[in-house]
Amino acid sequence: MKERWISGFGGDVLRVTALKRRAFFLAADGLMIYAAIYAAFLVRFDFAVPGKYTDHIFEYGLLALVVKFVFLILFGQYNISWRFYSLSEMMRLFQALALSSVAMGAAIFLFRPLPLFAEFPRSILILDFVFSLALIGGLRIAKRVVLGYRIWPERSMQGRTRVLIVGAGSAGEQIGREMLNNRKSKYFPVGYVDDDPAKKGISIHGIRVLGGRRDIPEIVKSYMVDEILVAIPSAASGEIRKIVEIIREGNTVKSIKILPGIMDIMEGEVTLSDIQEIQVEDLLGRDPVTIDYESVRGFLAGKRVLITGAGGSIGGELTRTVLSFKPAKLAALDIDETELFDLMNRLHPLGLNVIPVVGDVRNRERMAVLFATFKPEVVIHSAAYKHVPILESFPEEAVGTNILGTKILAELAAENGVEKFVNISTDKAINPTSVMGASKRAAEELLRSMTSGKETRFISVRFGNVLGSRGSVIPLFKEQIKKGGPVTVTHPEMKRYFMAISEAVLLVLAAAAAGEGGETYVLDMGEPVKIVDLARDMIRLSRFEPDVEIPIVYTGLRPGEKLFEELLGAEEGSEPTDHPKIFRARSSRKSDGKKLLEKVERLIDMCRGSCRKEDVQALLRDIVPTYVANGGTLSSSPRPAEKPGGGDPEAEDSGVEDPGGGDPGGKARPRKSRGLVS
Repeated sequence: MKERWISGFGGDVLRVTALKRRAFFLAADGLMIYAAIYAAFLVRFDFAVPGKYTDHIFEYGLLALVVKFVFLILFGQYNISWRFYSLSEMMRLFQALALSSVAMGAAIFLFRPLPLFAEFPRSILILDFVFSLALIGGLRIAKRVVLGYRIWPERSMQGRTRVLIVGAGSAGEQIGREMLNNRKSKYFPVGYVDDDPAKKGISIHGIRVLGGRRDIPEIVKSYMVDEILVAIPSAASGEIRKIVEIIREGNTVKSIKILPGIMDIMEGEVTLSDIQEIQVEDLLGRDPVTIDYESVRGFLAGKRVLITGAGGSIGGELTRTVLSFKPAKLAALDIDETELFDLMNRLHPLGLNVIPVVGDVRNRERMAVLFATFKPEVVIHSAAYKHVPILESFPEEAVGTNILGTKILAELAAENGVEKFVNISTDKAINPTSVMGASKRAAEELLRSMTSGKETRFISVRFGNVLGSRGSVIPLFKEQIKKGGPVTVTHPEMKRYFMAISEAVLLVLAAAAAGEGGETYVLDMGEPVKIVDLARDMIRLSRFEPDVEIPIVYTGLRPGEKLFEELLGAEEGSEPTDHPKIFRARSSRKSDGKKLLEKVERLIDMCRGSCRKEDVQALLRDIVPTYVANGGTLSSSPRPAEKPGGGDPEAEDSGVEDPGGGDPGGKARPRKSRGLVS
């Protein structure tokens, strides 16, 4: 049973339980219900109630007690928090009492022949309703009113952080009220800013709306603001970025904080514990995503689902999201037992049942046993080697995992009657300049050729970098900033697409649900972001000045890297789908499935033994004609950012593996080379 402790009079501690709270309200409501019916008669008869009614006042009160208690219980009026009794709960109280008055009227009408109800005045029911609502409702809001009155005069700014709240909507109102009423709050709300002209100058819980967002720099100076809280959970990342840019104009605020997105706030209620430091992810990836959940549920619910690469960033999020659609069983496959262990630990508190499987997708015998025993109906293939520069030095490993591993799984899926095979691909597969990109494009082409004549439907979904994945640019920049810099960027013009991992996974599942087989889907990644701009944003969010306190150093393009990633190749077009963020790639190049398979087999055979990088690249180019190998070197001498007050030209390279954002969601470290297993 839930319980809590509150301080009583004289410093005593009173233990309050849910049972005692319910008993208190039941007793109090009983007295007030009886008082309401009696007051109704007094008012109706000008405080001179005739004897024929006073003789039966007990029976009238008993009827009111029974009927009203039934409706009050049905409408949850005894499962409330006294301190936080809300307007919605008051509306439920209104409904409960209104229906109880209707029920009493019906009972009196049915039993009108009885002397007890023969001349019962109908106006009593209306008066009784009014008095009941006033008394019962008044009791329920009393604590909130008293606490608010008592705390309001005692609000002291001394020792508290002066906060300006951006957004005077529902979330802003809730958080402002909590700052005032919570005695442990370290925040003092100096005011709101809101762009709604109707709100300017109004007062919410005594906190004034001081202006619009354009007034922020002036308000910060006038009211000596320490922190700014962006309290607009429904705001898209573009809007948050604009707000942050305005805040920076004043350059005097110690920190910017934010409330999570609306989907991350439980039951729409916000508290002080929801306040968090603003992250670069909030500036890049908070756009809400809507999909046809029923379609995805029909695709996954009650099915046996196998997810490969489940220990990675994308694979882990896929596992968590797929579980929310209630599959019959879910097997999470990964070669790294530590990552699987961490995944199971993250899912266990949620009560989610997952079958962990340690295995290598390149081991046909091991995978055959898995398919025979688990009998998956849906396979989501996320396992891949994804680090561009490293795979340039080990092309045989890229072929082994990204092509052979995909081929083995796809063939087993077809042999075992899997309904859908969903391949997670990358924007680096378009006009590839890297072994990694070419190997992923070869896997796409292989799956497309296998669709014809097969019961299994093969689908690829292509997207770019996901925010905050291990080994990607954002956590690496965070680590560099934490160490005091320098922050290393490969090239001043380097651009990448970014997408929130939850958004990417939802769109992948939506595309997979809609796919009929043979398609390559492309996710709308929004506008590309300059990596150097991303670095500067992160430095500023860490309360440092880029190129002054934290230098930015350019290290030069590495093998296989491109300045810009593409989502469609020159030989491709695109077709819209039912979802505005999902497109279908249309390839004008016809491929002979038999010849393609022969080339792939020849490439795999070459990589089983010792092989030269040039030979692997030549065969990859034969399979993927748009592949043009990048002739970069493994390292370049760093040079300072070309900005006033830039970094030290003598600064050492940090050794960061992917400052250009080369990993679209994989692990930070590559696995050990194990050779190809046929």
